Amino acid sequence: MSLNSATDPLLAISPLDGRYAGKLAELRPRFGEFGLIQHRARVEVEWLICLSQHEHIEEIPTFSPVAIDTLRKLYTDFSLADAKVVKETEAITNHDVKAVEYYLKERCTAINEVKPFTEFVHFACTSEDINNLAYALMLKEALDELVLPAMEEVQQHLLGLADANRSVGMLARTHGQPASPTTLGKEFFNFSERLARQINQTKKLDMLGKLNGATGNFNAHLAAYPRVDWMALSRSFVEKLGLRWNPHTTQIEPHDYMAELFHVLSRFNTILLDFNRDVWGYVSIGYFGQRGIGGEVGSSTMPHKINPIDFENAEGNLGLANAVFDHLANKLPISRWQRDLSDSTVLRNIGVGFGYTLLAYQSTLKGLSKLEVNRQRIEEDLQGNWAVLSEAIQTVMRRYRVSQPYEKLKELTRGKENISAGDLHRFIRSLGLPEQAEAELLALTPERYTGNAEAQVHRS
Repeated sequence: MSLNSATDPLLAISPLDGRYAGKLAELRPRFGEFGLIQHRARVEVEWLICLSQHEHIEEIPTFSPVAIDTLRKLYTDFSLADAKVVKETEAITNHDVKAVEYYLKERCTAINEVKPFTEFVHFACTSEDINNLAYALMLKEALDELVLPAMEEVQQHLLGLADANRSVGMLARTHGQPASPTTLGKEFFNFSERLARQINQTKKLDMLGKLNGATGNFNAHLAAYPRVDWMALSRSFVEKLGLRWNPHTTQIEPHDYMAELFHVLSRFNTILLDFNRDVWGYVSIGYFGQRGIGGEVGSSTMPHKINPIDFENAEGNLGLANAVFDHLANKLPISRWQRDLSDSTVLRNIGVGFGYTLLAYQSTLKGLSKLEVNRQRIEEDLQGNWAVLSEAIQTVMRRYRVSQPYEKLKELTRGKENISAGDLHRFIRSLGLPEQAEAELLALTPERYTGNAEAQVHRS
């Protein structure tokens, strides 16, 4: 078999770059090899500019605004062709960061003002000084521009559904069995609030960065320029990139903040997975219908089928995302002594976790857009389960000191089918309760026995 195009999506090993490539178009430039190289170039260029502006580093002059603008275009205008040049150099050096350094030095020779000072590119840096900042910038941009907006879109969609269905009484199911009624809106609201909490925790996380040399002690920096306050300069540089400075590291920034991020994203995803399974169940018992899409096929043999595939796809992709995040969170904070390279290949899979995560959010939203509440089916379920009022009846009996309230309701209702309103009303009238209490119980129906579920739904 001869396959001519190695870049055809049909030949991709990962479905993220094959089947789902079109759905992740915005993510791929950020977490692909291109994005990593571009962000490395950004860090290297900004470090060179930073050095030129320090008063005690006299061997390199302060670059003019024109020169600085030209330098910054090396990463702002960075193209796929540029990245390929870097990869060609890497094929010779067998070192990815050194290839970026060589690429920038060569480009700097075309800037007359900078040309004499190209050896200050990558000055006193270890590769991890560049890499840790590049990854932190990638994570921050992806979170701010793609992931958090998607998380908020899902959460807000659930909040809207909660508000729209706040008064729709619904039979609850504990252990899968009929239980005290709730409202459809309140159940949506529960998930909305859970997701909102994880979003807030995600927003509070800082992306950390370091720039302190081969073992975190500024050894080479101080050997060359002992008068420079390298701690202060490092902090200023990292913070100007929009990151939080980590002053205490080995050769690598220890990735603890990454573990915190991946854990909170996993919690958000787990909550959303729980939601998708619940909605799938409600579809299966008819509480929701699904709008058909013209041209779609639900089954290769059963023409009538409209399957809840979006919620199933979301569940599967959330599981894959969390499997990746779990390994990242457990592995990345661990490094032998001052540095080992086992994190390098693992870090390259951050985009995989984000890719499956975004796919799941898209699937969830698509599935929700198809849902139609089947109020008739929900009401039928309530009317077919009058026994759920036994909780209310036995609790009122306790108030008025009727003996063995729980046991009497258990004997009347437990394990029995088709308990009717008449059965309960006859029982209530036999209790000798005060007139008002009896009237209130007789007026109670399953659809009205929802406690304060409707009031719990609110927009903050």
